[in-house]
Order: sequence, then structure tokens, then C-alpha cells
Amino acid sequence: MDLSRFIDKAIHYRVLGLKISQQGKLIAEWHFEPEARRNIYSASKSFTSCAVGFAVQEGLLSLDEPLTEAFKADIPNQISPHLAQARVRDLLTMCLGQKQMALGGAQRPLYKEDDWVKMVLAIPFEYAPGTHFVYNNVGPYLAGILVQRRAGSDLVSYLMPRLFDPLGIKRPTWETDPLGRTFGAGGLLLTLSELHRFGQFYLNEGEWDGKQLLSKQWIRDSSAPADVDFYGYLFWRGKYNSYRADGKFSQISMILPEKGAVITFVSECRDGEGLLNAVYDELCPQL
Repeated sequence: MDLSRFIDKAIHYRVLGLKISQQGKLIAEWHFEPEARRNIYSASKSFTSCAVGFAVQEGLLSLDEPLTEAFKADIPNQISPHLAQARVRDLLTMCLGQKQMALGGAQRPLYKEDDWVKMVLAIPFEYAPGTHFVYNNVGPYLAGILVQRRAGSDLVSYLMPRLFDPLGIKRPTWETDPLGRTFGAGGLLLTLSELHRFGQFYLNEGEWDGKQLLSKQWIRDSSAPADVDFYGYLFWRGKYNSYRADGKFSQISMILPEKGAVITFVSECRDGEGLLNAVYDELCPQL
């Protein structure tokens, strides 16, 4: 694969490293600086989606469970009609029903409340779940909390034997909320190679080293459009029928099932759309 045209753009977009695999083999690699564990920001959400998949597979929770049951001790005394309609599934699709972002990176240090679960469930549900796409950290945060409660462990400990250990990922650091619970909407630290292996795991439809770790159906459901045509279960969808884990400043692992390929890069990019277009224009046509 010829990376020359892409590298010119990659430097402009402050890409720090790139890996491309096809049919299970690494076919291209480029580094602007050595690998190190970096905050992958909202790409962490896709790992939370994966944790939900394992929990569903193990019978710890159901996507059809009402939030009023899943968070019975945390909901407001007065339950609005839209909150009453919300299900666990709605935590994964960015169509929860709240009107604006909460638990954003600039917001989290400023909250006076320590119990973020009760705090965010008290935010009005102004839309019927499934009807309005609003990018919001509340859904993935609550999804991660639910897994932790049902599993009796933090998300890192839960994923160690199920995902991280099999993929050769040493125990990572993950941001926590004020009560010490893993913040499933962001704050996971990984290297480029570790993020790339996660993308390969999804391309393999949950199989690793000949073992089916996570059900193929969950992978397919996660990557298919949910309530909108550009979002699945905490994965963005894109050109070439691709889907991706996508974090702030373009920490991305893009899965292209029809090409049998994974493209992963970490960066300090301020123009994510421009960088994505460079990937679509310069890299994807060569696969």
C-alpha cells in the first residue's frame, strides 16, 4: 500500500500513528512518534458497548429492560412518561430522550454532585426514546454503571478475562467517576496497537485465536444502524459500509467488513471530518 499521499495529509492533521490490516495481516504502518498509551476519549464508548455485549451474553442484563427497573433506586420520585418508556437499549444509541449533552469533558470537573447516576437520571427526558439523536455521555455512562453493578466489578476488571487478556492488552487505566466507578463514556488509555487489535476483534465478529469470545450477532447488532443511519450501539457508521470506534481528536479504529480491513490511527486532530475524508480518499480505495 502506498501511504505517501496520505502521510502528507496526516502530518497536516497531526496524526501520530497509523496501522492498517487486511485479511488478518498488517499491510501498512506509519508512526510520527513512538507508541504510548493515550486517552482515546469517546472511543472508550465502544469498549463499554462490548462490555454490555458480554453482560447480555452472560444473562446479566437485557436490552429490553426498562430503565425504571434497572435503576430503580436512582430514578426521581416523579417518573416522566418518556423516562418510563426508556430501555437499556436506548443507552447505546444516542437516542435516549434527553435534549443536550451532560457529563462532557469540560462539565465533569465542575459538578457539585458526587452521585452522577441520580444526577443524570433527574435530567428531563424531553423526547420519546428512539426519536431524536442527541450526542450525550449519559447513555454510555449509565450502560457502564449497569454492567458494573450486575457484574460486581469495575469495567476494567470485568473486561480483563473476557477481552483485554485474550487480545494481549495489559491492564489499562480508565477514568472513574467521583464514587470510583468506571466512566464508560470516555477516559480509557490505550496504545495504537491495542486499539487496532480491538478493531480486528470486531472485524473477526468476536473471534480471537480460534475462540468465539463474543457472539457474532452482538457484533452485527452493534455495527448496524440503530435508530439513525449513522450510529449503531456506541459505534459510528461511515463510507464504504464501515463503522468505527471514534474518540475526540480522532482516536479511531475503523472496521471495513466488505474489504476485510481495519484502519486505526491516533492523532491530535482538530478537523476530524477532514481527516476521515483523507482516509476515505487515500486509503480505502487501495484496499
